[in-house]
Amino acid sequence: MNRNREIVKVSIQGAAANVFLAAVKAGAGLMANSIAVVLDGLNNLSDAFSSLVTIAGTLLAGRAPDREYPYGFGRIEYFTSAIIAVIVLLAGAGAFKESLEKVMEPPDTHYSMLTLGIIVAGILVKLVLGKYVIHQGRRLKSQALTASGTDALSDAILSSATLVSAILNLVFGWNLEGILGLIISVFILKAGYEILKDTLDHLIGLRIDDSLSYEIKSRVTSFPGVLGAYDLEVHNYGPARNSGSVHIEVADAMTARDIQILTRKIMRTVLDEFGVFLTIGIYASNKDTETARNMRRSLRMIMKDYPHILQIHGFYVDEKEHFTNFDLVFSFDEKDRDGVCREIEKKMKAKYPDYDFLAYVDLDYSS
Repeated sequence: MNRNREIVKVSIQGAAANVFLAAVKAGAGLMANSIAVVLDGLNNLSDAFSSLVTIAGTLLAGRAPDREYPYGFGRIEYFTSAIIAVIVLLAGAGAFKESLEKVMEPPDTHYSMLTLGIIVAGILVKLVLGKYVIHQGRRLKSQALTASGTDALSDAILSSATLVSAILNLVFGWNLEGILGLIISVFILKAGYEILKDTLDHLIGLRIDDSLSYEIKSRVTSFPGVLGAYDLEVHNYGPARNSGSVHIEVADAMTARDIQILTRKIMRTVLDEFGVFLTIGIYASNKDTETARNMRRSLRMIMKDYPHILQIHGFYVDEKEHFTNFDLVFSFDEKDRDGVCREIEKKMKAKYPDYDFLAYVDLDYSS
């Protein structure tokens, strides 16, 4: 499957449907002198433009990595989503201004059964289109498509409000155009804000989803010889491009050959099953010796006085050189992480004066 080609295909279908709906709704709105229907049509037109932006972004993001950009151009898709969000926000701001004017000076509307029929048809088309685009967006891991589909479903809800307004106008003669337009514009602004926030979250760098973190670590530790998996980080370079790193704990008696075979199997499996290319670091373990067990027990007792330390790993005792090192995983609430490490080193040194200790800072990057 060519992912980019599929995204472009779905975007073209969405653009065509939205252009048609925009033309029909705008015509119906002008005939009925309804600002709500006209705004509904203009919103469809902005959706069509968003689809064109998605196509352009997808084509640019599909370029092969090069020397200057070795991680590829996948993040361009996020910029595409940001542009779509700005388009939606501008449309919402314009709609709010126009609707406010209509509240101050309500227009005379002239709804008909034909207008109602057009609105109903538009709602049905938007519902089908929205669900279809969201499904394709999730299947293709395209944030821009998912955003467009979500916007389409929101449009269907807003069009339903327009339909209610039209019915009330026909039956009771009530003119709610301006008020309804304000409500619609607020929903449009909210949708634009949510799309923009989601896009910026990905550009800044989100924490890996807890469930995915657990799944990857569980799969890694399922391999014979892996005693633990720690420090998982996943970096996103586009909706379908993920790379990261993890440390695995293995017995210190394993040879370089054994580790080579093991890590290659893990890398291939995680890439095939989760779409993440992992770099694997090694922690050697000799925690079953009496000295190591006693030291770990002492360290855990000391750690009780530090609530922001979440975990200890990478613990290794070199009984020949009388040297012990370990990693301390801190929550982001701890501000003086290096200071805490030095304190714990001193406390361990006081208990075991013949040994030197070195504690490293780790952060809670994943669950």
